[in-house]
Amino acid sequence: MNNQYLDVFLEEAREHIENLNQYLLELEKNPTQEVVDEIFRSAHTLKGMSGTMGFTQLSELTHEMENLLQEIRSKKISVDERIIDSLLNCVDVLEGLINDIEEHGQEQQRDIYTVIQMLKGQNDFGLNETKVSAENEKKDAFNFNEYEDRVVRKALGEGLKIWKINVTLADECLLKSARAFLVFKTLEGFGDIIKTEPSVEDIEDEKFENHFTLYLITSRDKKAILDSLTSISELKTVDIRNVEEDSIVVEKTDSVKAADENGTNESAKSFLTTEKTSKGTHTFKKTTKTLRVDIERLDTLMNLVSELIIIKTRLEDIKDSDHQAYRETVEYLERITSNLHDAVMKARMVPIENVFNRFPRVVHDLSREMSKKIDLVIEGAETELDRTVIDEIGDPLIHLIRNAADHGIEDPQERITKGKPEQGTINLKAYQDGNNVIIEVSDDGKGIDLNGVLKRAIDVGLIKEEQSKNLKEYEITSLLFEPGFSTAKKITDVSGRGVGLDVVKTKIESLGGTIEIDFVKDKGTTFQIRLPLTLAIIQALMVLVGDEKYAIPLSSIKETVTVTKEQIKTVQKREVILLRGNVIPIVRLNEVLETKKLDDSQEDLTLVIVKKGEKNVGLAVDDLIGQQEIVIKSLGSFLKDIKFIAGATILGNGEVALILDINKLI
Repeated sequence: MNNQYLDVFLEEAREHIENLNQYLLELEKNPTQEVVDEIFRSAHTLKGMSGTMGFTQLSELTHEMENLLQEIRSKKISVDERIIDSLLNCVDVLEGLINDIEEHGQEQQRDIYTVIQMLKGQNDFGLNETKVSAENEKKDAFNFNEYEDRVVRKALGEGLKIWKINVTLADECLLKSARAFLVFKTLEGFGDIIKTEPSVEDIEDEKFENHFTLYLITSRDKKAILDSLTSISELKTVDIRNVEEDSIVVEKTDSVKAADENGTNESAKSFLTTEKTSKGTHTFKKTTKTLRVDIERLDTLMNLVSELIIIKTRLEDIKDSDHQAYRETVEYLERITSNLHDAVMKARMVPIENVFNRFPRVVHDLSREMSKKIDLVIEGAETELDRTVIDEIGDPLIHLIRNAADHGIEDPQERITKGKPEQGTINLKAYQDGNNVIIEVSDDGKGIDLNGVLKRAIDVGLIKEEQSKNLKEYEITSLLFEPGFSTAKKITDVSGRGVGLDVVKTKIESLGGTIEIDFVKDKGTTFQIRLPLTLAIIQALMVLVGDEKYAIPLSSIKETVTVTKEQIKTVQKREVILLRGNVIPIVRLNEVLETKKLDDSQEDLTLVIVKKGEKNVGLAVDDLIGQQEIVIKSLGSFLKDIKFIAGATILGNGEVALILDINKLI
């Protein structure tokens, strides 16, 4: 399989799967002709693409979908829940086949016939009668040259059958040669093709109208051959006739076509061989203003931009020259690097709707499965995020949506009892906030039972009973993200929240993001995810701890303050300060990071107040160096698990500074 075209096929196939899911759900609510036409278009295009690439199961399934949709378009069948479910099941199998192709490079055998029968069951008119027909076996004159005549008579003498197969392609068929190849490939499994009209060379070069004929020697009967050809799309009719000995007319000619001893026409073999090696090289020409770029190429470009920014920072650090021309050159370089960085960033940005489009189907299936009525409202789908983040955020969001549907939204009867609408609502909202993107998953369900959460946390040993009396609300809800919280048994009967949320938190924090919970009892719950726009270049505050420099991401910093030793108090053996009525614990970075403190005689202490949700902590540092744009570099697999360190950056003077992981520190 040609990987170049396979990648294009997979990309476009996934777009069509998304369209099918989206419009089938729309069809359930709004069964209009326009919606049916959109579904038909996606199914038809996917069928053509699959046939061209030689994926017969995909092609067969989409063909059956197309037949059913055509009956709906022509008003012979009206849309109901049963039909929608059948079509959605079909889309699930299609998606499974596409996943197989992505993983293995080809289709894996799946039970498509159960789905096909389900689709056929929705269509009382029969699906294949107009496409494939077998006429009565009337006697015709069949012309063969002398060699073909000997082969045919020998085969008939051995009890084999000779079938003349007339194939007419659909009028809209674009790639006639590719379609003919599928016919040849299918029939090759039954026996030997000894003759074609027109010649194989002409068929290969598409020098024929919409019709061609071939002769097949086989032991199989007509029905088996018809059934196999049914799976090939864009065939208008197939007519099979039996060649009998008394109907053969021999063409007397001196030039007999070369054929092998097995009776297979060389030109037919040539056709099969040529098409097998070139399979996958056909593609549709498409005029578009967008260009698909491999993410690895963008990564390379981003790395080059990163190096440019490092050089710019290094130039800025050179203090030896105050020459006007030098300063202007550095400023010009800064403008260029900033513009280049923005351009690369925009090239990497993808609308979050690429992820959001999966979720209406997820909610539809969940509402059926749980016998609940749930509506999904999506806002801000046009918000853009870095492609790397987009690829990773899908699973955590699906988890949160399942959590809201399963444990947040009540059963219809319970909602009516509470005076709520019978139908629950899940809101999925995205918007940009500075250098971050906020994603909110909220529901209008039961909220969180804090007492239930505390009871479960005590039961599984996360906290002790005496500790539970002094916990603040946000400290209680943070227990939902603890790994031990959901390991013993399901939490749904106690608090309605918590199954597997530790996995969600881990994934989001690995992307440099944070997650917070807000709720109102019996009104609903909101999970707010804050993600960086990019994982490559960030604004940071450079600080000095001992004789080492560290970077603190600016997005985590609330403020910087200087306090005297007298302002530092001790509560439960922990150093704290009182700042505008809030008690803020102090973390001395030189102790946590095990570095030397330069000067212990200073009267004042410099604190960087960092935040994670509602928690604030003061990081004690020796000095503030200043704000700087830094390039995040991975520490590599060997050093990836170092505590409190999120990565490293190269400074202007060539030194390496470590980037602090504020989530882990807090």
